[in-house]
Amino acid sequence: MQMQLTVVLLITLAAADQALPGCPDSCGSVSPIPYPFGIGKSSTTGENCFMEEPLELTCNETILYRGSGNVQILNITLNGKMDMLTFVSSVCRNESLGSVETAGNEPSLSTPAFAISSEDNKFVTVGCDSYGYLNSFRDGVKSSTGCLTRCDSEKSVERMQRGGNCTGIGCCEIYIPQGMKDITLQAFSFRNFNSSSQFNNCSHSFVVKNDNYTFSLDHLNDIPFVKAPFVVDWSVGNATCEISKHKSDYACQNNSHCEDIPTEDGYRCKCNQGFEGNPYHPAGCQDILECSTSRHNCAREDYCREIPGSFECFCPEGLVGNGTKQDGGCRKKQRNDVFIKVAIGGGVGLIALFIGTSWLYLIYQKRKLLKLKEKFFKQNGGMILKQQLFNREESSQSTTIFTTEQLKKATNNFDMNLIIGKGGYGTVFKGCLSNSKIVAIKKSKIVDQSQIEQFINEVIVLSQINHRNVVKLLGCCLETEVPLLVYEFVNNGTLFDYLHNEHKVAKVSWKTRLRIATEAAEALSYLHSAASIPIIHRDVKTANILLDDTYTAKVSDFGASRLVPLDQTELATIVQGTFGYLDPEYMQTSQLTEKSDVYSFGVVLVELLTGEKPFSFDRTEEKRSLTVHFLCCLKEDQLFDVVQIGILDEENKQEIMEVAILAAKCLRLRGEERPSMKEVAMELEGLTRMEKHPWTTKSQNIHESQYLLHEAYSTHEHGDSSGIQITGYDSLTSLKLIDYGDGR
Repeated sequence: MQMQLTVVLLITLAAADQALPGCPDSCGSVSPIPYPFGIGKSSTTGENCFMEEPLELTCNETILYRGSGNVQILNITLNGKMDMLTFVSSVCRNESLGSVETAGNEPSLSTPAFAISSEDNKFVTVGCDSYGYLNSFRDGVKSSTGCLTRCDSEKSVERMQRGGNCTGIGCCEIYIPQGMKDITLQAFSFRNFNSSSQFNNCSHSFVVKNDNYTFSLDHLNDIPFVKAPFVVDWSVGNATCEISKHKSDYACQNNSHCEDIPTEDGYRCKCNQGFEGNPYHPAGCQDILECSTSRHNCAREDYCREIPGSFECFCPEGLVGNGTKQDGGCRKKQRNDVFIKVAIGGGVGLIALFIGTSWLYLIYQKRKLLKLKEKFFKQNGGMILKQQLFNREESSQSTTIFTTEQLKKATNNFDMNLIIGKGGYGTVFKGCLSNSKIVAIKKSKIVDQSQIEQFINEVIVLSQINHRNVVKLLGCCLETEVPLLVYEFVNNGTLFDYLHNEHKVAKVSWKTRLRIATEAAEALSYLHSAASIPIIHRDVKTANILLDDTYTAKVSDFGASRLVPLDQTELATIVQGTFGYLDPEYMQTSQLTEKSDVYSFGVVLVELLTGEKPFSFDRTEEKRSLTVHFLCCLKEDQLFDVVQIGILDEENKQEIMEVAILAAKCLRLRGEERPSMKEVAMELEGLTRMEKHPWTTKSQNIHESQYLLHEAYSTHEHGDSSGIQITGYDSLTSLKLIDYGDGR
């Protein structure tokens, strides 16, 4: 037999714990009824008086029920506890017409939103031939707990009885597991009370609130109640705080916080420290007025001052102390306060003196640093640079003067991990300016006065150049002992690395090599003939040709460059350059001309054709000088034996031969017989266009190319009918007698 439970609500709450406006706040003796619980709908707004369906209450005359059932509530608190009444499950021996049988009831409590409180209740079974079950149903799964008690006589129970406690004989009790919902109670007999019928014919099982049941021997005959008080845990929502906070129906109001419940089936709200009231009510929790309600530790109420969520003690003007009871409250100032003032004044004076001294020292250090920066600026050629820039004010290209602080910040104080290269004139760092622009910052080597002009020359030269195949100078800094240059960042390394890095060789196609050669030639042609003042690079090599993310060539490193006055074609200079790329005529005469760059570019073309370095002791003696070996192969009609494996095919054989012819022209010993860079660039541009439009090459055959090849190296040599004066190139072995500057 199943029975439903009835409810009475006894709520004693503060005035702030009222129901919503227009909602009943009492039922019989129950007053007030607090939100989130409520009865029906508001008479003013028409909205529900309760927050959610499990918290709906029904008033039947003077008794308050939960929902539409008949569960009686005894007490409810805002800390998530609810006292209720539940029936006792009983089973008794019944003798009728000579037969013996047991009959009993099975009370149930359907509260899916609330769990039986495991910390506030216990499960009890009373009897001497008895056992009881407490069953729970969650998500369609049944779970049970229970206890048993057996005894053959009243004396055995009496011996074990200790002040009304359940000892397990005649009365047993267990703690209830956490999270039991939708419960049923069942009492049973092991043997139909056959062994205890003389003093015990019934068994009783029930859930009861802690300290609300005292066992008595008389209860073996008849238990004096049919309902027992017990406690359930209530909560709101059906998810954890973290999830519920992001929902529109989040229940916790102003000055309150959310707390999860152990079963994670919902959450509870609590007022923050220093606040009280109903955390679910739209008005939220109210600040506790500690000062006016004597909930403070100040010596007097007028020494107390309210602050949000708390209070503070203070002393009125003219009194000293902190205003608390422990400190004795507030007191009048004593004469020794004068000495305290003097001491404080002296301390303040010392502090002011220290601060003033430190300030003066900082000013001194700052001035010293400014003077040092000014010294470095002059020492690094700043005045020369200013004069040069002043003389070229008409130029559309401007150079930014960076401060030391800007470049230190950009390179993380010149972190060694940001080094991306080292050249003959300095170290290059990767940096990031304040506007997020990535740059390359060149930190020059410490130089003496004889080298200052070389450094300033690079600034002046690059500031005049505006070409897509020349690395752009963004600015410089001369405030440090070591001068700094700021360039655009070119992120794919050098052509030298691209050709000679074993991991990249297979990726360098002939089409890419031809395009890179064309772009580099156009840049040098621009320097020689299109710049406002002609510029001789003086150190053309694959290591000074950079590649950006699209593998576009950019000529770089102008530390050895020279501006050529418009009325001069030659300059007498100290020989500088890189071994393997130097013009033999320049080495012999020290006369620098544009054709010196042409010769060096011819070596670059040979390097692109062969994939070999200009000079290497790893090769046999006759092959150590790449240019000598290359020209010997041309002489013996063995060009394709020296071309790098993998780039030659039937479609580009003629183009490769024509580039070889051009390289041979560039490598002529006499500079006047070499083509100009403009002519070189135009010829390479023509080959590039034929690469894009191959039908334009139909008119030229391999025999024409071989004829041109012979013409390229047979017009000026003496004493050798083959057309190549090898002794001219053997003179490279005497380079140890030539001044290379800093060794680039």
